[in-house]
Amino acid sequence: MSTLANSQFTTVRYVGRFAPSPTGPLHFGSLVCAVGSYLDALAHGGHWLVRMEDLDPPREMPGAADRILRSLEAHGLHWHGPLMWQSKRHDAYAEALAQLSAQSLLYECYCTREEIRQTGGHRRDLCRSTPTGTTATAALRFHCAGASESFDDLWHGPQKQEVCEDPILKRRDGLYAYHLGVVVDDIYQGVNHIVRGADLLDCCGVQRQLFRALGQKPPVYGHLPLVMNDGGQKLSKQNHAAALDDQRASENLVKALGFLGFHCPAQLDRESPQAILGWATARWQRHQVASRNRQLHEH
Repeated sequence: MSTLANSQFTTVRYVGRFAPSPTGPLHFGSLVCAVGSYLDALAHGGHWLVRMEDLDPPREMPGAADRILRSLEAHGLHWHGPLMWQSKRHDAYAEALAQLSAQSLLYECYCTREEIRQTGGHRRDLCRSTPTGTTATAALRFHCAGASESFDDLWHGPQKQEVCEDPILKRRDGLYAYHLGVVVDDIYQGVNHIVRGADLLDCCGVQRQLFRALGQKPPVYGHLPLVMNDGGQKLSKQNHAAALDDQRASENLVKALGFLGFHCPAQLDRESPQAILGWATARWQRHQVASRNRQLHEH
């Protein structure tokens, strides 16, 4: 049996997911994304899954995965079905690469970063396909440059993306890359609605191409606004965003709902996380979410 498509939710009308990387604890920006994806799924009668994207061990923080899961549970964000760990999915990624290779959509690349910089990007016709030394290891790239993708985003409207570069699917160090893992696992889990942060909007063209190459229809996409810091940067682990205080879960949720366009009643933050999420699920409207990235205090 193929390991690419085997979801227990394949007959469900809406399957969404939240897929954090264990490079640090959740911060307020990631909470907004988790809450938005959770509410959109439940308000549409769907399932909400959690997947730990632990494909890059050198970047992981010890204990971060457990801390992320504890934060989700403290905030009442309980997932349906088993938790998925990408680190246990290597066989599925190898099968996907073999499927792409059989279609002549995968090729070896020995180009250095400097060579790619000098050519202004990477395409198959620019690739140096032979190693300079006997010990060189190739990256594996997906041949899709030159393709065009048009789709409607739930919050950003009509999109047209030109794929300008062939992305790496397996790195020279042997690690599987983000684009491959996310698409293969969305297929396996039956994910048909992807609600995530607007910083990933530009990834859609490549990922939609990869869905089709693996014989699957691309999902519906919705990219939520990003929470920005005082310096105009996205709140992120790289920018040292403060970790969520799980002891203030109700207050955190109400702030996240405010960012997502809710007008929360006074003292809602005194309710339990479950009660707050139930209140919000019953009132979730996509049109209330402004697509503009902004700081928390901006309206």
